[in-house]
Amino acid sequence: MSEAKTRVPIEAGFFTVPEDREEPPRLLATRCNACSEVFFPRRLVCAKCLSQDVSETEVGPRGTLYTWTFVHFPMFGSSNPNMTRYGVGQVDLPEGPRVQGVLSGKRDEFRIGMEMELELETLRENQAGDEIVIFRFRPTEARAS
Repeated sequence: MSEAKTRVPIEAGFFTVPEDREEPPRLLATRCNACSEVFFPRRLVCAKCLSQDVSETEVGPRGTLYTWTFVHFPMFGSSNPNMTRYGVGQVDLPEGPRVQGVLSGKRDEFRIGMEMELELETLRENQAGDEIVIFRFRPTEARAS
């Protein structure tokens, strides 16, 4: 049995990459300590009250699909030939932010209002053999399959 490859985020500072591949990632966000607003991606200043008193927090991994569309164009940076048609959507997280991201699944699997869960998608390998990953959302019903 071969060892699992190291997973590396495509861009540091946006999401966690759990060592346990069964554990969902979390998004790295900012919470304003003055007004409690939560932002993703992270910010140095609250966009609601302009306070600089902010702290980092993790959000997700579940949310509700607000809207979505289907893209018929290769995903930038991917060596996966299956990433030429994919969903892109906005997901409302219970902590407050609405997050845009890639969706995992087929076109007929998405419904506005459905529960979604974060997962990691491998785009390609780097020269060291590490998996370069992005976050994406999948319908929670898809986890059983």
